[in-house]
Amino acid sequence: MTNEHIQQRLTAQFPDLSEWEEQYGMLTFRAPAARNLEVVRFLNEDAELRFVFLTDLTGVHYPDRSGEELCVVAHLHNLQDNVRIRMKVYVPVTQPDTHSLTSLFAGANWMERETYDFFGINFIGHPELTRILNVDEMDYFPMRKEYPMEDPTRIDKDDEMFGRG
Repeated sequence: MTNEHIQQRLTAQFPDLSEWEEQYGMLTFRAPAARNLEVVRFLNEDAELRFVFLTDLTGVHYPDRSGEELCVVAHLHNLQDNVRIRMKVYVPVTQPDTHSLTSLFAGANWMERETYDFFGINFIGHPELTRILNVDEMDYFPMRKEYPMEDPTRIDKDDEMFGRG
């Protein structure tokens, strides 16, 4: 099974998929947030494609991409043909909603909770979308790039020690 064949099968079924690329031999594409579950269900249930294993699911914050600041990245694996693909779904930070994959993959439960906990992405249909590693009282999402890396008011550090200056 080749990446070209997978892309042909997906574009025939979902013409709205975009941003096709191959990074290090792994086929990567972008799916609309409203259709992510439908696309993954097709990949999972199709008798030829057979992407039956969710390897990883996480988030990325792109603060400079207006209207699509948050990205959900899912890695899927076809175990029989040993083929991996990557699907990206972009959502705005003002309404970070996409569908949960827990109805297809039980392992998505914890991955989605962790992604929610650190990035604030809301997975619609998740059975228990609560914080998993941070305290419940936390009112922000620590992996978003919304805060400066260093405190510019600190005077107790010497920049020469860090190769800056």
